[in-house]
Amino acid sequence: MKWRRLLSFKRWTQVFKRLPRLLRAPQIPLGEKLLFIIPALLYWVLPDVMPFMPIDDIGVTLLLMNWFVSRAERKYPVLTAGESS
Repeated sequence: MKWRRLLSFKRWTQVFKRLPRLLRAPQIPLGEKLLFIIPALLYWVLPDVMPFMPIDDIGVTLLLMNWFVSRAERKYPVLTAGESS
């Protein structure tokens, strides 16, 4: 991913708008959703167990959100067919 896109305010507003819809979408299997939820929760609950990762909890969550949204939109393009990018 390019840095310009990662630092784009427009991209992050899209991620925040699309994440709840993608997590509620019945077309995406629960296992796919857990690929986002479990690592985020583990990092929030167990930060002392993973001292080798010097990234803030919010930073890890944002990176996971961005990864999940781009992966789900790429894997399930039907969910984003009606939206304009």
